[in-house]
Amino acid sequence: MTQQWMPPIYRDGDAVAILDQRILPHHEKVILCTTPEQVIRAIKTMAIRGAPAVGVAGALALSLGAEKIEGGVEDFRRRFSRLCQKVKEARPTGANLSWAVERIYSVVVENPKAGIAELRDMIRTRADAILAEDVETNLQIGKWGREVIPRGARVLTYCNAGALATADYGTAVGVIRAAHEKDPSVQVYSCETRPFLQGARLTSFELMRAGIPVTLITDNAAGSLMSQGKIDVAVVGADRIAANGDTANKIGTYMMAVLARTHDIPFYVAAPRSTIDIALPDGSGIPIEQRDPAEVTHFNGKKVAPEGVPAVNPAFDVTPNKYITGIITEVGVLKRPYGKAIRKALGV
Repeated sequence: MTQQWMPPIYRDGDAVAILDQRILPHHEKVILCTTPEQVIRAIKTMAIRGAPAVGVAGALALSLGAEKIEGGVEDFRRRFSRLCQKVKEARPTGANLSWAVERIYSVVVENPKAGIAELRDMIRTRADAILAEDVETNLQIGKWGREVIPRGARVLTYCNAGALATADYGTAVGVIRAAHEKDPSVQVYSCETRPFLQGARLTSFELMRAGIPVTLITDNAAGSLMSQGKIDVAVVGADRIAANGDTANKIGTYMMAVLARTHDIPFYVAAPRSTIDIALPDGSGIPIEQRDPAEVTHFNGKKVAPEGVPAVNPAFDVTPNKYITGIITEVGVLKRPYGKAIRKALGV
C-alpha cells in the first residue's frame, strides 16, 4: 500500500497552509500563513517551490492581503496594486507567479464599480479557482504525457516537478505517475539536483510514496547511465517557456538535455500553458534568479568549501528548443515548429 502526503498548499480556514519543503523528507511540518508577507517569505526561502505551486501561493497571498487592506475603495485599489507587484517579485524566473498575479489583479481592473467587500469575495473566489484548476491541469498533462513514455521505460527526471511543485499530482512527475498507472514496469532515475537537492529529498520521496520504482543518482552520473543504454526517455518540468520553446528550468537541465541529444534520447518538458511567456521571443530574455552562494559553499548548515572561496549560484538555466523533443501541456504534446504550436495552444 502506498502512503499519501499532504498537499503542498491549501486553505485552512482563514489561513493558507504550506507544507515546508525545506525539511522534507524527514519532517512534515505545515506553516500557517495569515498575511501575504508570510507567504512571500515562504516563496523566497523555498518553503514552497516549483513554478505552478508558487503561482498558486501568489494567488492565495493576494487573497489574504485583500482581507487586510482597510480604508476607502480607491485606497484599497492602490494598495492592492502595490501588493500585486510585491508578490510578483518574490521569485523572478517562473512565469506562473506573474500569470497568477495578473489573473487576480484583473478582478480589480474588470470591476471598477465594485466595493471592497465584493472585491474581496471575487479575489478569494479567483484564487481558489487557480488552486483547483492547477490540479485538473496536471491530471491532463499526465494523460497526454503518458502516451510518449515507452512501455517498460527507464525515465530520467531532474529536480522536482511533482505534486510538491504544484497544487497536487505534478507535471513531469505527473507524466511518470500516469505512465506507471498504465504500465507498472515503468521505473525512474531521479537526479539529486544540486545544490538544493530537490531530486534527492523530494522527487524520490514522492515516487517512493506513490509506489513507483525509483533509483537516486548523482547529477554527474546521468551521462554514464545514458552511454550504457540505461535511460530511455527524459521528462523535466519548466519555470518559464519562451514563445519559441526555449525553456528555463532548474540549473543543470540544459546539461541533461545536451546529454540526451548526444545519446539520441527523447527529452520532454512537461508544463501547463501558464508557464509559457508569449511576450518573450526566445530564452535570452528569461530572468535568471541568483540565489545565496552559501547554498553552494555549505551543506545542511555546515561549511564544506574553503573559507573565502567565491561561489555563484544561478537557480535556473535555459535549454534551447533544439534539444527539446516535445512540450507536454494540458492540451496536448507540442511539437516543432514550437512558435506555431505554442500560438495554437494559447489560442493567439
